[in-house]
Amino acid sequence: MTYREWPVDRPGIACVWSRTVAEAGTQRVVPDGCADVIWHQVTGRLFVAGPDTEGQVGAAEPGTMVGLRFEPGAIALGVPADELRDGRIDLDAFRPDGRELAQRLAEAEDPRQVLLDAFPAQVDPVIDQVRELAGHTGSVRAIADTVGLGERQLRRRSLAAFGYGPKVLHRVLRFDRAVRRARTGMPFAEVAYREGYTDQAHLAREVKVLAGTTLTALTGRRSPTS
Repeated sequence: MTYREWPVDRPGIACVWSRTVAEAGTQRVVPDGCADVIWHQVTGRLFVAGPDTEGQVGAAEPGTMVGLRFEPGAIALGVPADELRDGRIDLDAFRPDGRELAQRLAEAEDPRQVLLDAFPAQVDPVIDQVRELAGHTGSVRAIADTVGLGERQLRRRSLAAFGYGPKVLHRVLRFDRAVRRARTGMPFAEVAYREGYTDQAHLAREVKVLAGTTLTALTGRRSPTS
């Protein structure tokens, strides 16, 4: 399998990416708070993935997929993000031009640009602030007080934008940072300390719940302290 990402200088867009699989197999996708619009070059399928609350293991069909990844809270399809949660849903369920877009992608010299042009991100200063705060705390009250919303209103807006409430968002964002740190070679115990887990065992439990596997399996390495 080959995978590439290209950064995009647009608010709300994390990157565009491509993944090429030579032979059929399986793949695991773990939560990162993001949602993606994905086109499969061979099958022509155009669909929306995530945001996820747990690891997703599915078939990896041969061929190339091209994706547009939205930052947490930035996908804009006219439906609340909690209706997309943990889903892999064909785009034409949300947009009447879904099949036309799939055809344009098939004919395009650069499918990445077609995706960028077709799917502008949703930019909301309050949601941006919630995402930033949730990266550091799972306290609903603290976030609500800071952004000037009631706790119920914060939860409703978070579900609509992120697919889950502030506490789950905090767990997912912290998990994603922890996995990224671990993949750099940082010892797992230090990862746990830096990301505010009680200890390495706490980190291991969170990884098991959110990814359905171990940090060793996700990173392909063992911590010197494990």
